[in-house]
Amino acid sequence: MPTDLSPHYSQDFFANAQAAMDDWHYEMRREIQEIVPGLYLGPFSACRHQIEKLKKNGITHIICFVDQNESRLFQFDAISQYFGFKKFIVSDSNLQNLIPYFPDTSRFIHNVITQQGKVVVCCNGGMSRSPTFAIAYIMERYNIDASQAYHFVQAKRLCINPNDGFKSQLKEYEPIYKARQFSGFNEEEEGLMKRRRGSGPDDDGNGNTANGRQSSGETKRFYGLEEQQQNGVNANMSVGYSSTLL
Repeated sequence: MPTDLSPHYSQDFFANAQAAMDDWHYEMRREIQEIVPGLYLGPFSACRHQIEKLKKNGITHIICFVDQNESRLFQFDAISQYFGFKKFIVSDSNLQNLIPYFPDTSRFIHNVITQQGKVVVCCNGGMSRSPTFAIAYIMERYNIDASQAYHFVQAKRLCINPNDGFKSQLKEYEPIYKARQFSGFNEEEEGLMKRRRGSGPDDDGNGNTANGRQSSGETKRFYGLEEQQQNGVNANMSVGYSSTLL
């Protein structure tokens, strides 16, 4: 995937992105928002019940992230009939490893956009799984770090709130995609890095886990969550306004 920055999206553009809280209202969490031209983010319900609106806005593809139960309960027939459709089975769990999915999904998004298409990335609520993939794409496409990409996506969809495990994985993904882009990283080496995540590592007490992962405390500090929780804000609120403090 090309890493050169578009002239319309410089490093300063991403660094200065700010969430416009005055322009955000609660109902917007049920809608989709454009992150960068061609890439949209939102909940599955907006895709399922607003097909005509999506078609009118030029949407051509939808990527949906669901767990096993959602996959059985959700109805995808109408979506797959009108849009290019991809479905990934992933759970919204701290233990769910998303890193192996990042390269393929980012490549898919990039191919859609370069072919003048528009793609919606969605999950059940559009707040944890799908934002994580949107952030990973922004990181890799525009060569910016996880924190910068996170806050940029949040400025477009204020209610995002990926779980701590996903935030940690975004941080871990930085050296993986950079090594692949700039050092001729081969698939075997990349596979080893993907598999280094253990299913239940122990924290060594210094913010690092046995396999090199950041602990939950360090991840919260990286994204500004520790201060938020100390101030009595529940980081798992579904309302979304808590994310403005990240």
